[in-house]
Amino acid sequence: MSRQVDLVADLGEGFGDWAMGDDAALLEIVTSANIACGFHAGDPRIMDRTVAECVRRGVRVGAHPSFPDLVGFGRRAMDLTAHEVRTDVVYQLGALMGVAAYHGTRVAHIAPHGRLGNLVAVREDYADAVVDAVSHVDRSLRVLAQDGCLASSARDNGLTVGIVGIADRAYEDDGTLVPRSQPGAVIHDAGEIAARTVRMVTEGVIDSRHGTPILVSVDTVLLHGDTPAAVQLAQRIRAELESAGVTIAAPEARQ
Repeated sequence: MSRQVDLVADLGEGFGDWAMGDDAALLEIVTSANIACGFHAGDPRIMDRTVAECVRRGVRVGAHPSFPDLVGFGRRAMDLTAHEVRTDVVYQLGALMGVAAYHGTRVAHIAPHGRLGNLVAVREDYADAVVDAVSHVDRSLRVLAQDGCLASSARDNGLTVGIVGIADRAYEDDGTLVPRSQPGAVIHDAGEIAARTVRMVTEGVIDSRHGTPILVSVDTVLLHGDTPAAVQLAQRIRAELESAGVTIAAPEARQ
């Protein structure tokens, strides 16, 4: 299994004067960042500050597009058409690309957020809409996804795919995430999360919530920054991965 992994966190998820999580501390730990593009969180000032800090610290910049759902933080289902998904993704990508260009860098990857991120794994029309957006805007973007429709569609269209393992979320037997509305969807025990992450990266296995072993082949680990003690947990995960002989590094940019 992979002995190198990219550590990515969702950052820039505040709005106006309201901030979520300790982005500055997480940027000392991660190698890539999923930056909110204004639809579920973030605004021009926050995007500007977050990209600037990524550049200063050598962290890769990635887009984190969402359903247009500020009130629900992008976690609510919305009855959008595939055309709406495509145009919303293009809009958000364009916004972050402009900020990145201003700071002398580029957007390296895309990782759909929240409910959109869940649905692109199981809905071919949404997955194809995201891939269509990426294919026409910047084919060098790495598409971060779980195994499912988005990963398959991206590969079929010649895009680079990064398979994501989510350290603090419970999995169903089919490899999808347990919905946040259900008990046990988010794992809070730091020791369990760290052990699951190391096993996922080094052995390619994670247990579902029913104890069923699921084969996974991850090259990216997602760390959530909006949970209690997120920074300490991220530090522990990185330390235990490195102790297991895993190299923590972002992949080389594709030209």
